[in-house]
Amino acid sequence: MDLLLPNFDVNQPTWFYLSLLLIVAVYFRFMRVFSLRNLDLALLLSASPGLLFVAAESDVTQTLGHVWLFVVACTFLVRMLVDPLLGRRPYLGQNLNTHGLAFLCFSVFAFLMTQAITSSLPRTTEVTIERAEKLVSRTATDPSEDAAQQVASGPATAVLATIALIFEDFGPPFLAILAHAAVISGLWFVGRNLFGDKSIGVAMATLYLLLPCTAYNVGEFNHVLPAALITWAFVAFRKPIVSGVLLGLACGTLVFPLFLLPIWAAFYGRKGAPKFVMALTGVAVVLLFSLALTSIDSESFFQKTIGTINVPLAVLSQSEFSSGFWKEANYVSPYRWPVMALYFIMVTLMTLFPGRRNVEVLLAQSAAAVIGTQLWYTQQGGVYLLWYVPLLLMVIFRPRLPHLQFTQDLDDEELSVSKSTVRSAHNASSTQPSRRLQLFR
Repeated sequence: MDLLLPNFDVNQPTWFYLSLLLIVAVYFRFMRVFSLRNLDLALLLSASPGLLFVAAESDVTQTLGHVWLFVVACTFLVRMLVDPLLGRRPYLGQNLNTHGLAFLCFSVFAFLMTQAITSSLPRTTEVTIERAEKLVSRTATDPSEDAAQQVASGPATAVLATIALIFEDFGPPFLAILAHAAVISGLWFVGRNLFGDKSIGVAMATLYLLLPCTAYNVGEFNHVLPAALITWAFVAFRKPIVSGVLLGLACGTLVFPLFLLPIWAAFYGRKGAPKFVMALTGVAVVLLFSLALTSIDSESFFQKTIGTINVPLAVLSQSEFSSGFWKEANYVSPYRWPVMALYFIMVTLMTLFPGRRNVEVLLAQSAAAVIGTQLWYTQQGGVYLLWYVPLLLMVIFRPRLPHLQFTQDLDDEELSVSKSTVRSAHNASSTQPSRRLQLFR
């Protein structure tokens, strides 16, 4: 920030306190203290101290931070699993009107993007750019890359990162700006198209920018990109081919979106699943073709392909990657394997027995699937909140959406819901008794 604001620096603890005050002032329901909204805000903010502990220099404090984030991820997971059981979704506005929220959103976005431009590049971003340079120069990728490079990105991120080479030094910040802009615009479209209320979209986008985890990792576009693609997949959920392309690109960036594929295929059912799988296959072919074009021979292509496969395999390897909750455990740990087994059982049950196949269930299950990866991920598991924060916000702010299902025979106009319809559903759900689990009145 020295370039635009000399001698002005906002460190991580200061940003936490400032954002805490802003979030409480705008989103906390003072007239309804014991509400689900306030509980969700407390959960979102509870992750920030863990990130501060992880960033400390003391090993003891870092260990405390990873344990803290592990517990927070477990709490988030339980919240997402319980969400489909909550029958009441009363309409809760913000303490600031829509125009004020829009002004705050653009102001914070400008502030964060200035930080992304003036700050030094994160290590994972540097590795992604190096990988893009290898693609352009047709240099073979060493399958024995370090762990930071394996977790940094998949082939899709490296292909997209070639754009950064055109802009040279401004390239990585430019990609970070585009990734965050894609997230906040996707949240706005979700609020407008799915929730039927533009103000909800502005509220979600503003809260995403205000959260400390966004500011702490503002330059890591390779971790923001998959979340942006998943958010836009929800915007285009009515078109399985479009959502399949977006989720296919997300799977090509990092490993965690792979666990969303069976849940989404089950959501589309027999009518939409073939188109969804066809789109995924097309993206895989295109990515492999891009690797072939940037390879000098068959051996180079084989090494690049093996390096791509090593991205998910690195999660299961025995190497010591970096500090994290499982830093003392290898891939045969008697403690980590049961957690992984329970996770895969959870994903299988969500795929086979979803209960209701509508968007509100799909949102909660997708968020649970992404959050669950943080519980067994070896490479700083629990730290990557940007993977699932947009999904969390959509679950927290969503109204009742039982009518949003994939039906091939209905067009977009018949599936769209107006703002008045959503608010009437809110009022009905808050006045009529519900037989499902009700935690708050």
